[in-house]
Amino acid sequence: MKKVVIGLSGGVDSSVAAYMLKKQGYDVIALFMKNWHDTRGVLKGDCPWDEDVLFAEMVAKKLKIPFHTIDLSEQYRKRVVDYMFSEYEKGRTPNPDVLCNREVKFDLFVKEAKKLGADKVATGHYSRIEELNIEGKTIYRLLAGKDSNKDQSYFLCQLSQEQLSISIFPLGEIDKPEVRKIAEEQNLATAARKDSQGICFVGKVDLPVFLQQKLKAKKGDTIEIPKDIDVLSFPNSYPDDDVSDEKLSEMTRPVSFDPSDGNKAGDHTGAHFFTVGQRKGINIGGKPEPLFVIQLDVKNNILFVGQGHNHPALNRKGLFIPRGEDHWIREDLKMKPRETWEMLVRIRYRQPLQKAKLFARSEGIYIIFMDLQRGITPGQFAAWYDKDELIGSGVIYA
Repeated sequence: MKKVVIGLSGGVDSSVAAYMLKKQGYDVIALFMKNWHDTRGVLKGDCPWDEDVLFAEMVAKKLKIPFHTIDLSEQYRKRVVDYMFSEYEKGRTPNPDVLCNREVKFDLFVKEAKKLGADKVATGHYSRIEELNIEGKTIYRLLAGKDSNKDQSYFLCQLSQEQLSISIFPLGEIDKPEVRKIAEEQNLATAARKDSQGICFVGKVDLPVFLQQKLKAKKGDTIEIPKDIDVLSFPNSYPDDDVSDEKLSEMTRPVSFDPSDGNKAGDHTGAHFFTVGQRKGINIGGKPEPLFVIQLDVKNNILFVGQGHNHPALNRKGLFIPRGEDHWIREDLKMKPRETWEMLVRIRYRQPLQKAKLFARSEGIYIIFMDLQRGITPGQFAAWYDKDELIGSGVIYA
């Protein structure tokens, strides 16, 4: 009987995943990770870890499986939170959930699970794994979950073949309503618990307050850029495969502004507390349309904003991923220099997949979308798919 260690978080998803594994005949062990202690900036009532561990223990007791806890908070701070602070300080917006999966759940957690004798590890992610045999070698495919509303493959976009080889995702073939139904039928303590939100293992936060643990507040100007600003525009179509490198660079270059391009609309408490595409927290009213962040200048502490979803600086044609920042789940399919692929791409969780072309060049990968994309954000991850298979991903540079 194979021994599976499941990350039991105190939520309904991992609880049902544990139940399903036991039903399938695995020898199941529950391991709860405690990864964060500091409550500065965390909104009250958002499932603090001490409440999570009680629910996880109740589920383990109900399922009659061994229950263990591990404190990985020091490693989590070093690998995930410190990286977050560093990126925000540079005016970039990291994705801590992607990092948490790569660095903690499928690395540190796996090492702890193996100490418990694990043959496999499991989580409550809505995703699937399939095995291929290519010339005698096993290749693992990462597929979207069957529930399109809950598909979490994007959060797993930085996993490796080695990490996938030891992983099981029991919820990949079912949808969220079925998970809730199973939890109720089995009388699991987590059946009615709401889903966790916010930063992985930290919870929902007041981001500026959270970031002020390391980043100082600093008053600066908020400059509104008018809609009629002269920017390059591109049609809703693909460029030809033989498009020049200069054109690719032009299509992926973000618009850059100077304070003289607009007018002062207000003040802010630190440009590094914001992200491109952000609407909330600008705290300037009385405009015909809502204001959105369109550019950050952290060096001079200037926040550039514009009115409306259709502001020309908010919508871009493409993005660039530098060489070395790309990651291939399917290493056997890694793009060769000068290759061009048509793929489906998403640049944030829950975004519908977008049609795009990938252009591999010596300096990196240019991704050009069929349609303009709102709020392309440096520091986030772009993930590319072939139908429902996630092939690779990369950190957005610009």
